[in-house]
Amino acid sequence: MDPLPHRHRVRAGNPYPLGATWDGRGVNFALFSANAEAVDLCLFDPSGLREVERIRLPEYTDEVWHGYLSDARPGLLYGYRVHGAYDPAAGHRFNACKMVLDPYAKALSGGFVWSDTLLSYKVGSSRQDLVMDKRDNSRFMPKCRVVDTAFTWDGDRRPNVPWTETVIYEMNVRGFTMRHPAVPDELRGSFLGLGQPVVIDYLRRLGVTSVELLPVQAYFDERHLTERGLRNFWGYNPIGFFAADPRYLNHSCHGDFKTMVCRLHDAGIEVILDVVYNHTGEGNHLGPTLSFRGIDNASYYRLVPGDKRHYADYTGCGNTLDLRHPRVLQMVMDSLRYWVQEMRVDGFRFDLATSLVRETSFLDAIRQDPVMAGIKLIAEPWDLGGDGYRVGGFPPGFSEWNDRFRDGVRRFWRGEGGMIGEVASRLSGSSDLFGRHGRRSWASLNFITAHDGFTLADLVAYERKHNDANGESNRDGTDNNNAWNCGTEGPTRHPEVLTLRKRQMRNMMATLLLSQGVPMIVAGDELGRSQGGNNNAYCQDNEIGWVDWLRIDSDMLDFVRRLIAFRKNNPEFSRARFLEGRRRVGEVVKDIAWLTPEGREMAEPDWKAPFARSIGFLLGGTQPFLVLLNAHSAEVPYILPPAAVAEAWEVVIDTCQPSALMTQGWDAGKRFPLAAHSLVVLKPCANSGKVSPN
Repeated sequence: MDPLPHRHRVRAGNPYPLGATWDGRGVNFALFSANAEAVDLCLFDPSGLREVERIRLPEYTDEVWHGYLSDARPGLLYGYRVHGAYDPAAGHRFNACKMVLDPYAKALSGGFVWSDTLLSYKVGSSRQDLVMDKRDNSRFMPKCRVVDTAFTWDGDRRPNVPWTETVIYEMNVRGFTMRHPAVPDELRGSFLGLGQPVVIDYLRRLGVTSVELLPVQAYFDERHLTERGLRNFWGYNPIGFFAADPRYLNHSCHGDFKTMVCRLHDAGIEVILDVVYNHTGEGNHLGPTLSFRGIDNASYYRLVPGDKRHYADYTGCGNTLDLRHPRVLQMVMDSLRYWVQEMRVDGFRFDLATSLVRETSFLDAIRQDPVMAGIKLIAEPWDLGGDGYRVGGFPPGFSEWNDRFRDGVRRFWRGEGGMIGEVASRLSGSSDLFGRHGRRSWASLNFITAHDGFTLADLVAYERKHNDANGESNRDGTDNNNAWNCGTEGPTRHPEVLTLRKRQMRNMMATLLLSQGVPMIVAGDELGRSQGGNNNAYCQDNEIGWVDWLRIDSDMLDFVRRLIAFRKNNPEFSRARFLEGRRRVGEVVKDIAWLTPEGREMAEPDWKAPFARSIGFLLGGTQPFLVLLNAHSAEVPYILPPAAVAEAWEVVIDTCQPSALMTQGWDAGKRFPLAAHSLVVLKPCANSGKVSPN
C-alpha cells in the first residue's frame, strides 16, 4: 500500500503518555504494540471521510511506536494502520488495509457503519478467518479526535457521600431523558439532557445520593442488531475506554460530560460509571477488526492455550481482555485515573468483575493507587467461566452486587416457604457473606431489580419473559425471574389484582430501603415503569427501554420519596457495623432481635419452619423500631414487644396504607393485626415511657 504524501513534519516524540496528547505546541502520538512491524498514523479531513495523509511513526521504544507532529492541533482526526503478520493460528491478526482506533483516543468523530470491510478476513472463504481481506474499511469507521482537555471546573467539589448514607440510582442516560417533557428535544438522550436543572431537581427531591450510569464509554452496535433495525442500548460492548460514546454528546467531546458532572455535584449527587473492562466489541475470532485486534491481538486478548486462533471467553461476549499483560493492565488503570482526575467521576461499577481478577494483579493495582483512594468501587462479582461466582470474595474497599439479596427477597414476597432464614440474613447486611477482613455492612450492595431483568412493575405483573421485540424468538434473557404476577399474566383491569401488585411493589421497595447495606434503585421503578415484560431490553433504544414521564404512578413516587427520607433520618437502618444480636452499651434492647408472631425471640426450630412466611425484628438503637413482614395470603397477628421497650407503639410505615398513617397507639403486649402481603414499621409512641437499661 503506497503511503500518501507527507505534509506534516514529524519528530521522534516520546513513548509516554500513550495516545494523542496536545501539549500546547503540537501533538505527541504513542501506540503500544509489541508484535507490530511498523505503524502508520493516518490523518483525515474534517468530514472524516477522506484520508489526506499517512505518516510512518518514526520511533519504537519499549514496545511503543511514537512520533510528534509540531503543527498538529486539537480537532485533528486520525487513526492507525498497523503492519505485521496476518497469522491467526499464531495469534496475530495484523492487517494494514484496516484503519484501527487508538485505544487511548479521548474522543471519536462519527459512527460505525456495518460492512464486510470491518472484517479482516474474506467473508465466504472456506477457510473462514484464515484468509486476509485487503479492502480499506476507513469509510465505515469513526475517527479518533485530538482533544484539548481544558475545562473551567469553577470550584467543583466531590460530594464524598459516606457509604452508610449512599442510595444508588442506576440509570441509562438515554432511557432516562429521551421522553422527559421538560428536556429540550435537542438535548434528550444526552449528558446535557441529564444535566438539565429540572432533571437534577427530580433526583434531588427523590433523595438519591449517587447516579450509576450504564456504560457511556464508546461502544459498538452488534451486526445482528443493526440488521434488525435495532441498536445496542445498554452499552456493554465497548470499543474505547477513554472516549465517551458520541451518541451522548451535543457539543463538546468532553465538555458535555464535565458540565453534567458539575451540575450533579452542585446538587450533592455523585456520578458512578458502569465500566466494562472484561471484553471488547470485537467479539470472537469471526468478529470485526476495530482496534485492539488489529493493533496487537496476542497482547490484548486471552487466547486459548495451544489454540491461539481462538479466544478464552469468560464473558459470554466472544473474548476476554488479558489483564495479565502489563500494558493491558496499564491501559485499564490509565482509563480509571483519567475518568477520576480529568472527568471527576466519583466511582465505578465493574461489570463481570471476576474476569478482571483471574490470575491478574488488578486488585493489587487498584488498591495501592492513590488516585483511587476514596473512590467508590463496586464489583459485579461473577463471570461465566468456571469458579466465576465470587459473591463475598472481593477484598476490603469493594462493595459487591448481592444477588442473594435480590433472589431471597423476591422469593420471600412471592410467598415461598422456608425463606425466613435467608431473608433475615439479607435484611441484616449479609454478614455471612461479607463479615470478614474488617469489611462493613456497606460491602453488600442490595438490589431487587437492575437494568438486566424485569422492572419492579413487571416483577409483579409477569412470571414469564416477553422478549419477542428483541427478535430472538424469546430465547434471550433469563428464565429464572422469581416473579409472581399476582394471579394474572400481564396487563389487567381486575381491581384486586392491581391493588395487590401495587402493594407488592411497595413491599419490595420498603424491604430494600429498610435493609442494612447499600440500596440500589433502578431508574423508573419509583414511577411504576414497565417494559411490557421484556427482561432483556439491551437492544430496545425506544419506548420499551425509555422512561415514560407522562405515565407515572404518583402514589408510588411519593411512597419511595418518603422511604428514602425515612432511611436518611433514621441511621438505625444504615449502620456501618454488622448487627450482632446483642445489647450495646447504653441501649435498652439488642441491636437486632428476631421475633415470632407470639412475641418471643426466634429459636432454632422457628428458623426451620417450612410453613413460615412472616418475620419480625426489633431494631435497637437511639430509636428502637419494630419491622414486621408478612408474605402470607392471610393476616398474621403479632404480639408487640413488652413495656420494657415501650408502653405503646405507633405505625410509621404501612404498605397497605402508604399515604395515611394510623394515629392510634398500640399497647405493648397486645396483638397487632399484620395484614396479608404487607410490611409495617412501628416505633414507640412519642409519650411512651421506657425502662432504663441495667
